[in-house]
Amino acid sequence: MMLIRTDPFRELDRLTQQVFGTAARPAAMPMDAWQEDGEFVVAFDLPGVLPEKVDLNVERNVLTVRAERQDPTQPNVELVVAERPRGVFSRQLILGDTLDTETIKASYDSGVLTLRIPVAEQAKPRKIEIERKGELHQIGT
Repeated sequence: MMLIRTDPFRELDRLTQQVFGTAARPAAMPMDAWQEDGEFVVAFDLPGVLPEKVDLNVERNVLTVRAERQDPTQPNVELVVAERPRGVFSRQLILGDTLDTETIKASYDSGVLTLRIPVAEQAKPRKIEIERKGELHQIGT
């Protein structure tokens, strides 16, 4: 069986979708983020990326995730269809001052990189005690 491309602009369209993504197919490193139990959690989809090909760095509250999905083709193999993104991907997140970037935990399971970033102690709500006429009262939650 042979595939024939009839649209001369298909390759340009494919590359544009790889870089910018579409509503149906997002860019090469889609992510979800949420708060859970005093932590900020971020999950990146990186199917087909080996854990040793993932690099994480934090500098001045900027988290950089770099990953490389290698080309699976072997020598003397002609690739017929190439729709899966490959190469080096990078994504940066600006982390707020309320997060403790010194204790980020990273795990990788089934092609999903999950980062857990604790909320800094100074950013957590706390009670403030007020003294009044020799009595002690608590205000706050």
